[in-house]
Amino acid sequence: MINKVFFAGHLGRDPELRFTSTGTAICELSIASSFRSKDGKESTTWADVVAWGPTGEAAAQYLKKGAAVLVEGRLTLDQWETPEGQKRSKLKITAERVHFLGGKTAAQGADAPAATDDREAEVPF
Repeated sequence: MINKVFFAGHLGRDPELRFTSTGTAICELSIASSFRSKDGKESTTWADVVAWGPTGEAAAQYLKKGAAVLVEGRLTLDQWETPEGQKRSKLKITAERVHFLGGKTAAQGADAPAATDDREAEVPF
């Protein structure tokens, strides 16, 4: 079986970084990708992304709202129950790599690493 996702778009908000009780970084990203059909209609798809460890830390450090990214990862299903007893679920992308697209941009900040190819823009380092 294969569970592999490539999703490119722009961040809809700044990354949210937090840490587990053992100190592992967890970064949550919200990415929008637009599609224009042949008849001219445009639709936007939003994806929630979770990046762990050094990948998450680098994403939180260098990315800002509006930055263009390509996420490579796998689909995961979060399931929970609300306080009212309703079952909920949501598909997310668990990132294995986050590629910073477009080189150094204002959205990424002045101290972001300049990338000349995908290998240098790839996270983790």
